[in-house]
Amino acid sequence: MKRSTSHRALLYGRSAALGCVVLLLLVAGVLSSWSSAQHIVLAKGREHGTMTVTGCGADVCTGSFAPADDATARARVRVEKSVAVRKGGRYPVVVKPGTDVVVRTGLPGFLHAWVPLGGALLLAALVIGGGLRLTRTAWGTGIAGAVLLVATFIAL
Repeated sequence: MKRSTSHRALLYGRSAALGCVVLLLLVAGVLSSWSSAQHIVLAKGREHGTMTVTGCGADVCTGSFAPADDATARARVRVEKSVAVRKGGRYPVVVKPGTDVVVRTGLPGFLHAWVPLGGALLLAALVIGGGLRLTRTAWGTGIAGAVLLVATFIAL
């Protein structure tokens, strides 16, 4: 049975639309992750030190900052509250330029910063496998996202 031109156009249009959805998911995951990850990946020239968490609120934890090099000590800095930060803990951090907000460094901080990308990879795998019918690519994408999330869970 020969397919009509309109049927082929519909298939190409569906593939293009789903490809755009996958691209949107992955770009959103990278941009969301990059807002924190850039301070870890491009850490040269930034203030490095250790944060001692003294208290946690609903959204942020606060504490003191002890510099590792020629940075200035700060009595109060903030870090986003998550499973990565506990009251009384001491964490290696880098200060976001021009703020009193810090981001965790090291392998746990690096992996935690890329968690949104891991979630985006898992969502994209569903679209790739279900909509685009590219099962091997979907499995690879899903496994990459799951590995990132599991590695983060183990590291924290």
